[in-house]
Amino acid sequence: MTEPIPPTFVYEVTDVPASEGVTPWQTVGPYFHYALPYDSGPQVAGSSRPGAFTLHGCVYDAEGRPIPDSLVEIWQADESGRFVDEPGIFEAPAPDGFRGFGRCDTDADGHYAFTTVKPAGVPTENGAEQAPHIAMSVFARGMLRRVVTRVYFDDEASANASDPLLSSVEASRSATLVAASEDGGYRFDVRLQGADETVFLDVAAH
Repeated sequence: MTEPIPPTFVYEVTDVPASEGVTPWQTVGPYFHYALPYDSGPQVAGSSRPGAFTLHGCVYDAEGRPIPDSLVEIWQADESGRFVDEPGIFEAPAPDGFRGFGRCDTDADGHYAFTTVKPAGVPTENGAEQAPHIAMSVFARGMLRRVVTRVYFDDEASANASDPLLSSVEASRSATLVAASEDGGYRFDVRLQGADETVFLDVAAH
């Protein structure tokens, strides 16, 4: 008994007009504004916590244009250098509380803002002292993986000078890792590419 021959399908596409000009380019996403942001995401610390301030800035592309649909996450130690190790990062902190993690999507101007506190410096795995800093991840359109950087503070000059990571970066680029102090907190802009590209870290998976 012979096997049946499958039918042959013929598609007529000759009546479909050719596109005019170059086919538009495509990027991955963005999907970050649909499920990941949540109302209390930007609240790393309660607004009534002593020393609480605003850490904010904009995310820019290579041409200096703001990226309106990126997502920024930060995680950090508290003022005594302690990391939060219990569940609760998706719950709003108490007015004077601290949860150590924040997530904020950027608005139409590429702007993000967190309420947090300055962490104490924590030592490396080898015991070397580090300057106070906040770890930051940025997710954006066209990027298959997040980029990771650090936020140091411009009023910690002495600690910054001896920080193992910051002092290993070329002087011409280390400024991209330092937040500028201002009324009410600090500003830290992220440039994903270009002449003033933020220094990003090669974070190995463990």
